[in-house]
Amino acid sequence: MSTTERPTTRTRRWVRRVTRTTALTAVLATFAVVVPDSTVAPTEVTFVKVERAKGVDLSPDVVWILAIGSDARPWENKIATRADALQMVGINTKTGAATAIGVARDSYVDIPGHGRNRINAAMTFGGPQLQARTMAALIGIEPDYVMVARFEGVEGMVREIGPITVNNPYYFADANLKKEGFQPGKIKLSWYDAMAFSRIRKGLRDGDFGRSANQQRVIRGIHAKIVEKQREPGFIEGGVAAVLKHTHTDASPAELYRIAQAITQVKSNKITTCVIKGSIGQAGAASVVFPDVATARRYGDDARKDATISRC
Repeated sequence: MSTTERPTTRTRRWVRRVTRTTALTAVLATFAVVVPDSTVAPTEVTFVKVERAKGVDLSPDVVWILAIGSDARPWENKIATRADALQMVGINTKTGAATAIGVARDSYVDIPGHGRNRINAAMTFGGPQLQARTMAALIGIEPDYVMVARFEGVEGMVREIGPITVNNPYYFADANLKKEGFQPGKIKLSWYDAMAFSRIRKGLRDGDFGRSANQQRVIRGIHAKIVEKQREPGFIEGGVAAVLKHTHTDASPAELYRIAQAITQVKSNKITTCVIKGSIGQAGAASVVFPDVATARRYGDDARKDATISRC
C-alpha cells in the first residue's frame, strides 16, 4: 500500500515548527555520504572523527558511526544542543554485514565528568566527542566517527533518493503528523511520510523504543534505495563530493569514499537492528528511561568485531 499523500501547506509548516529535529535526521545522517548533491545546506551536517582512547579493542574491518539528530533550532549550534535521536551503526567492510543499535534519548546514564543525566544531555556538556564517550560507556563500543544533523535538508535528501519501502509491523497514527496513519505490511514512504514514520512516538505501543525501531526500518529502506541507485554512473563519487561541499568534517575524502563503498556493499540479509529497552521511571522531577545495561553490553560484545547481533 502506498502512503504518498502530501499534507497541506499549513500542516507542513506546523511539522517544521514542532519537530525541530526529526528522528529521521539521525538515520539519514549515516547514509548522507552516498546521497548526491541536492538541497542540503552547508551547515546541516557535521561529520567528525572521534578522539579515540588508546588500546581500544575493535576490528579494523568494522567502521562504527554514531548518528545523531540534534535537538537544535535553526539559530542554535547543533553540536551543542541535546541529541534528539541516537543510533550506533556498525558496518563490516569485509563481510557486508551491518547493525544499528538504537538508544532512547531519555536513557538515564552516567555521563563522564558530569554525573548521571539523560544520555542526550551529553552533547550539551561536551559536544559530539562527549556524546560518543557516553554511548561507549553504555554499549561498550566507541565509534570511529560521529555524524550530527538537524531537520533542515532532510526533506531534500529524501526527495533525492525516495520513495523508500519499509515493513511496518502494525497500524499507528498521529493526529498532527499523520492522522490517517500507516497501515501494517510493506508500505511505500514519500519524503514527508518517511519523516512522519520516524518521528511519531505517542501513537506507538512502546513509545520511544518503538520510534527507535522505526528509525531502523527507515535505515533498511534507505539502504535498499542506495543499493538500487549505486548502479548509476558517478553516484558514489557524486555523494562524496556533496559531503565535502555541504558538510563540516575533519575526515579525508579517502575516508568518506571508503565509508560510501562500505554502505553500498552491505547485504540486506546481513543487517541486524536492535533497540536497547528499559523501564520508565523518575529521576527527581524528570521522567526518564532506566536502560537495561546488561543487554546494552551484550549487544556491544556481540557486534563489536563483526557488526552482527545474534539476537535482540
